[in-house]
Amino acid sequence: MAAEPADSGTTELLSLALSRPYEALERARDLLAAGLPPAEASVARQAIGIVLREFGDIGAAVEELRAARGLARASGSPEREADVLATLGVALVFAGRTASGRNALNAAAQRSAGLLRGRILLRRGGVLLALGEHRAALSDLNTAIAVLRLEGDLLWEARARTERAFCALALGSVRSAVTDLGRAEELFARTGQELESVDAIVHRGVLAHRIGDLPAALSCFDTAAERYARLGAADPALSVHRCAALLAAGLAEEALGEADAEIDRLERVHGAPLKRAELLLTAAECALAAGRAPAALDRARAAVRLFERQRRPWWRVHARLVLAQAQFAAGPPNEALLRDAARCARELAALSSSRLPLSRLVAGQIALALGRTGEAEEHLGVAAGARRGGPALSRTAGWLAEALRAEAAGDHRRLMRACRRGLELINEYRATLGSSELRAQAGAHGAELAGLAQRHALRLNRPRLLLSWSERWRAGALVIPPVRPPDDEELQADLAAMRMVTSRLAEAQAQGLPTAALRREQLRLERAARDRARRAHGGDRIVPFSFDLPRLRDELGDRLLLELVDVAGELHVLVCGGAGPVRMVAAGRTEQAGRQVDLVRFSLTRLAHGRSTLTPAQLLGQLDAAGQELERLLLGDAVRLLGDREVVIVPPGRLQAVPWALLPGLRGRVVSVAPSAAFWLRARGTRAQGTGVALIRGPGLPSEGAEVAHLAREPDSLSGDARPPVVLGGGTATVARVLEAMDGARLAHIAAHGDFRTDSPLLSSLRVDDGPLTVYDLERIHRAPRQVVLSSCDSGRAHPAGADELLGLAVSLMRLGTTGIVASVVPVNDVAVVPLMIALHRELRAGASLPAALRDAGRATGGDPVATATAWSFLCLGAG
Repeated sequence: MAAEPADSGTTELLSLALSRPYEALERARDLLAAGLPPAEASVARQAIGIVLREFGDIGAAVEELRAARGLARASGSPEREADVLATLGVALVFAGRTASGRNALNAAAQRSAGLLRGRILLRRGGVLLALGEHRAALSDLNTAIAVLRLEGDLLWEARARTERAFCALALGSVRSAVTDLGRAEELFARTGQELESVDAIVHRGVLAHRIGDLPAALSCFDTAAERYARLGAADPALSVHRCAALLAAGLAEEALGEADAEIDRLERVHGAPLKRAELLLTAAECALAAGRAPAALDRARAAVRLFERQRRPWWRVHARLVLAQAQFAAGPPNEALLRDAARCARELAALSSSRLPLSRLVAGQIALALGRTGEAEEHLGVAAGARRGGPALSRTAGWLAEALRAEAAGDHRRLMRACRRGLELINEYRATLGSSELRAQAGAHGAELAGLAQRHALRLNRPRLLLSWSERWRAGALVIPPVRPPDDEELQADLAAMRMVTSRLAEAQAQGLPTAALRREQLRLERAARDRARRAHGGDRIVPFSFDLPRLRDELGDRLLLELVDVAGELHVLVCGGAGPVRMVAAGRTEQAGRQVDLVRFSLTRLAHGRSTLTPAQLLGQLDAAGQELERLLLGDAVRLLGDREVVIVPPGRLQAVPWALLPGLRGRVVSVAPSAAFWLRARGTRAQGTGVALIRGPGLPSEGAEVAHLAREPDSLSGDARPPVVLGGGTATVARVLEAMDGARLAHIAAHGDFRTDSPLLSSLRVDDGPLTVYDLERIHRAPRQVVLSSCDSGRAHPAGADELLGLAVSLMRLGTTGIVASVVPVNDVAVVPLMIALHRELRAGASLPAALRDAGRATGGDPVATATAWSFLCLGAG
C-alpha cells in the first residue's frame, strides 16, 4: 500500500479528505508550505486533489493529482505511485476523459497487490459503475470486498459495499442492495467518516425510492442536503436522485428547476462533465414529464453527445430513449424514430436495464401511431409484462401497455379492465403519501390511462360511460381519506416562524425599510415547512371507487348536473338529471375557454377596483359580451337544456376559476360548483353537524371587515344558534384561536385578505392577526366547519394538480368535510362585499340554502355596476 511516514503529520490526510474535508485541505496546505519529502508531499497533494474532486473543482483536482503522481514517482515507492494513479484515474473519468482515466486505473491495478489492490479495484469498480458497465463493475467490487474484509479494512469495505449496492440496484436486485447498504452505513458510523456518512444517507434515500417509500426518500435527500451544506460540499448526484423522487411525486416543474439550477452551478464552478451529462439527462426527463417537449429535446440531445464523447454506452442508450420519447411528444413520428426506439429497446435488453419495459412501451406507442399494429403488439406485449410485479408506478406503465394492446385489438372489456387496474394502483401508491400536495400531484401518473378510457367512451358515443370514467379520474379526493398531518412540533415551529417573518416583512415594506434578508428567510422557512410536510407517511385505507348514477339522480331531484369533460383538448358537457339518459353536448376548446376565463377575471378586477379609463357601465357592457362568449365555449348548446332548474357544475381542474354567475344562461339561477359529482353526492349525504358561529376579521381590510361588525352587533341576523357567535379580530384573530373557533362550527365567516400561491398552493393563506393561516394549518382542524364564507380577495381559487384535482384553501376545507363554501374567484372590492355578505346572511336566516342565498343576495345589487361585478365574482362550492 501507499508509503506513509510515521512522523510526517500526513498519515491521516487521506481519511480526513472524506470525513472533514476543510480540515484536510488546510492541514495539507500548511504541511506543504512547511516543506515535505516527496512521499509525504505526494500524500498531501493527493488529499487536496480528493477534496477538490468532491467539491466539484475537477480541473484543479486533476492538476493536484498529477503533481502528487510526480512526487510519488520521485519518492521511489511503486505502491505510492499506484495509489495516486488510481485516484487520478477516477478524477480523469469525472472530467470526461474516460479513456485516459480507465488506462490509469488499469495501470494502477496491474502494479498493486494485497490491500492496495483491493482499494484500487474498488475505485475501478466505481468508475465502471458510473460508466454503466455494471457486470464488469460487479466483478471488480466482489474481489475488492473479499480482499478488504480479509485485511480488516472497515472503511474501504464500506465504500465497496456502497458501490456494489448500486450495481445490484441497476441489475434489479433490491435485496442485495439492502444488505450491502445496511452494512456500509454501519461501517461508516464505526469509522467516523463525516462526508461519507452523508453519502450513506443519500444511498438510503435512493433505496427507499426504489422500493416505493417516497416520503422516506425525500426525508433522506433533505437531510443529506442540509448536512452537505454544513460541510460546504455539494454532490450533483444528490440532485439527480432528488429530481427522480420529485418526478415520482408528480412535481415535474420543481424537478426541472432543480436539475437546471444544478447544471448552472456545475458550469460556474467548472464541475465534473461526467455529472453534468447525468444532470442533462435528468433535466430532459423532467422537461418531458412537465410537457415541455422542445426543452426535453435540447437537453436529451446534449446528454447523448456528452455520453458519446465520454464513451459511456450504458448512459448513452438511456439518453437516446429519453430523446425518442421527446421526439414522439414533439411529433409527428416517422419510421426513423421507430427504428431508433426499437434499437434502444434491444440495447437496453442486452444491458439488463430496468428501463426495458419503458423502452418497449415507447416503441409500441410509436408503432401504433404509424399504423404498424403487428410491431406494436410485439413491443407492447413485452412492456405489459411489467404489470405483474415491481413498484406501483412501473406496474402502472405495464397496465398502460396492456390497455393500448386491447385498444388496438378492439377488445373493449380488456381495455377498460386495464385502465381500471392501472388507476387502482395509482391510488394505492398515493395512499402511501402523507402529504395532500403529493397525493394530488401523484395522480398525474394516471393521466394517460384515464385519457385512453375517456377517448374510448367518446368514440363509442356512450355519455354514461364517459361520465363514469370522468368520475373515476376525479375520485382521488374520495377513495383516500383526507390528510390529517401528525402533530409535528418542528413543522409547527417552521410555520410559526414563517408567520412571524411574514409579519415583519409586511411592516418593513410599509415603512420603506430593506426587505431582502427577511424575504430570503421567508423563502427558507416556506421551503422547510413544505419539505417537512412532504415527508409524512400515509398508509390510509383505500375506499373502493363506486359511482352510483341512480342515487345521484335521486339526490339531484329537479336539479341538473353539468359535468365538463376535457378529452384531448375539447370540452364536452355531460348533462345528467331526471329519469332520462345522460346527454352529451360538444362545447369549445379547453385552451380557448381558459384564455376567455382569464380575460373575464381581469375585466371583473378592473371594474371592482376602478382600474380602467372606461366607465363602469361600459365595462359592464364588455363583461356581458365576454360572458356570452365564455358561455358558448364552456356550455355550448347545453344551456338550452337547463330550463329554470338549479344547476350543479363539475368543471375540469384547469377551469376551476370561472365566475359562473356571469354567464347569461346561469344569471339569476341557483348554481353550485363541485370538484366531482361523487363529491357533491357525498356532501349531500353528510348529516348536518356543527354548532355555533365563528365571525373572524383579519387586519388591513379597507372595509375593516364591516360585515363582521354588523353581524356581531345583530346576532339575530345569524340563523340556527341560540348562543352568541365567537367574534375574533383586532388582535384576537390569531391562527390558534381562529382554528379553535372554526373547529366543529356550523358556520364560519372569515373576512381576511387572501394570498393564492400558484407556486406552492398549500402555502395559500388568509391573513390573520399573527400572520398567514395556511392550508397546512387548516389540515390540523379535527372537525371541519359545516359551512364557510370567505368574503375577501380570491380565496375560492385553486391550483389544478395531478389527476384533474385541485389544491387551495377552499378545496382543502371541502376535503376535510366542509359541505358548502362561498368564496370569490376574483380579487374583489372589500367595501362592495359588505352589503352582499349582509344580504347573504339575511337569506340564510330566512332558511335559504347556501347557493340560493348567494343567488338572492346577488339580485339585491340594485343595478350598481361594481356591486353587480362583485356578486358575479363569488360562487358556492360544494353542496351548500
